[in-house]
Amino acid sequence: MPQSLMEFFETHPEVNVVIYAGKGGLGKTTFSAATAHWMASKGKKVLCFSTDPQASLSDIFEKDLFGKGEQELANNLHVIEIDADKKISAYQEEIKQKILDMYKLDELPTEIDEYIKSAAAEPAMHESATFDAMADLVASENYDFYIFDMPPFGHGVRMISMAQILDAWIEKIEETRKKAMEYDAVAATLRGTAAAESQDAMINEITEIGKKLDLFTKFLSDPKKTAFLMVLIPERMAILDTKRALEMFGKLNLKLSGIIVNQVYPVELLQREELSDFLRNRITGQQNYLKDIWSEFKDHIRAICPMFDREPKGLEMIAKIAERVFEKPWMEGGTLKEVTSGE
Repeated sequence: MPQSLMEFFETHPEVNVVIYAGKGGLGKTTFSAATAHWMASKGKKVLCFSTDPQASLSDIFEKDLFGKGEQELANNLHVIEIDADKKISAYQEEIKQKILDMYKLDELPTEIDEYIKSAAAEPAMHESATFDAMADLVASENYDFYIFDMPPFGHGVRMISMAQILDAWIEKIEETRKKAMEYDAVAATLRGTAAAESQDAMINEITEIGKKLDLFTKFLSDPKKTAFLMVLIPERMAILDTKRALEMFGKLNLKLSGIIVNQVYPVELLQREELSDFLRNRITGQQNYLKDIWSEFKDHIRAICPMFDREPKGLEMIAKIAERVFEKPWMEGGTLKEVTSGE
């Protein structure tokens, strides 16, 4: 029998960062919220974090959280839903102001302004802002436990390769600095003064950013500190997708900490004579896929969560799901092996 979710955390006491990964719509946000609720109920000061522009945490907690900063929703349970676009905009203004101050310019040259805008519009910038926000939160050490509900970009696995993306971004900042130096040289000639003495300030700052990101990347790669959990449902495409994700983990020398199987119809429903053919076929199909999941991912499975009779929204429902996946991980009516293989 593989370790349950509760057993995993009991045997990995040093883990204090959890990243839920997987495709959208499978339940990442649900289990991020449930894990945060469970840890908070056990006395841990927890922060649940999301950068999903669709404000999924706001939806599941039934409170407007997007861009509002850190919010305490219950004792020990804190949530933040970052507005990545707002953070990118702040990056832009910060860079512009640094160039104006460093090179004593009254107005940013049009070429530089347009370059900064175009660089910030690239898709990688959204992920860069996400990564940087995560690094700052963990580095602050204000919480005992950090749970990240990641948007579905490559299962969150790209978080580890993000350093390469951010290195490219840092190069863009350096390129911008060099362009600004050209304008400074012209301005200095016109003023009859020497070039600005603070040219190394930007280089030093960029170096520090790079160091912070490298340290955070190593932290995420450490299975003693960070747990990657995936969510899948008993359907063919979800199984294939999880296989591909495991291959990505292998290439990046990462260890997948576990899998939660979600949205499973209770097999006991098949005993009801009045059950519709639609539901009967759905349940039978799921049971077949559960056998495949058991065969493919046996050692990784941490819980099987049933389909509930209503949407998983609000603290009361989140607490119910937390209790299910931590205390009754294998569903009612049998062990994991019985549920998945019929033995």
